[in-house]
Amino acid sequence: MAGPHVHVPFERVPGFLPFIKERRLDLEIYFGTRVFDSIGPVEIERLAKDLDYNPSISVHAPFMDLSPGAVDTEVRAVTIRKLKRTLELAGPLQPKAVVFHSGYEKWRFGLRPDIWLEGSLITWDAVVSAASGMDAKIAIENIFEDDPHNLKLLMKELGSERFGLCFDAGHFNLFSKTPLSDWLGELLPYIKELHLHDNLRDNDTHLPIGEGTFDFDALFKAVSGLSPRPLYTIEAHSPEDVLKGMGRFNEYRQRYLL
Repeated sequence: MAGPHVHVPFERVPGFLPFIKERRLDLEIYFGTRVFDSIGPVEIERLAKDLDYNPSISVHAPFMDLSPGAVDTEVRAVTIRKLKRTLELAGPLQPKAVVFHSGYEKWRFGLRPDIWLEGSLITWDAVVSAASGMDAKIAIENIFEDDPHNLKLLMKELGSERFGLCFDAGHFNLFSKTPLSDWLGELLPYIKELHLHDNLRDNDTHLPIGEGTFDFDALFKAVSGLSPRPLYTIEAHSPEDVLKGMGRFNEYRQRYLL
C-alpha cells in the first residue's frame, strides 16, 4: 500500500534528500513564490534524477500575491500565467495531483462569493484545459474559508471530473465557523486530496496529526468510503513531525481501511 505524500518545498529537497531517500518517501513538491521564477527544466530534471527511487509525486503551486478570482483582468492574467507554468514545470514529474489555493477571502470580496466565482471560473477553466494532457487531478485547497459555500459553488459550476477539492484539516480547524459535518455534507464527493496537519485553533502551526484539536476520526471515517481514494498528504515542518504524522496516519489507515 502506497504511503502518504509528504509536503516539502522545492528548494529544501536537497537538504532533506538523505532523509527522503532513506525512507523512500512519496512527496508533494511545493513551488514557493520566492523560488518559482528561478525554476526551469534543468532544475526539474535535476530533481527527478535526485529522486531516483521512483516516488509518487504531487505538486503544490505558488499562491502568494496571486488571485484566481480577481476582478482586475490584468491581475487574473498574471495569475493564470503562473498557474499554467506550474503545470508545465510539473509535467515531467508526472504528478498525481496539482494543488492550488482558492484565493477566496470573504472581506476582500465584500461577502460576495459570486464576484469571486466569476473570475475563478475563467481561471480554473484555463488551468483545467492546460492540464488536459496530464493525468493529474486539479485540487483546490481551502484556506480562509469559514464555511464551504464558495467552494461548493465552484465545484458545481466547473463540473469537471478531474477538478476537485484538497481539504486541508488544519485550515478548517483554524478558520471554519461551521461544523466539519457541514463541510463533509457539502463537499465530500469532490475531495481529491487531504492535507493532514493539526493546530490548537490559535495559529497555523502545522502540528502532527493528533497534537491539536481537529477531529481526525470523523474525517477519516467519512472519506473511508470514497472511490477513488483521495491522496493523503502529511504537511509537517520538520522530519520529526513528519515521522509522527506518518505513524499516526498509519494507525488511522488500519482503523478505517483507508
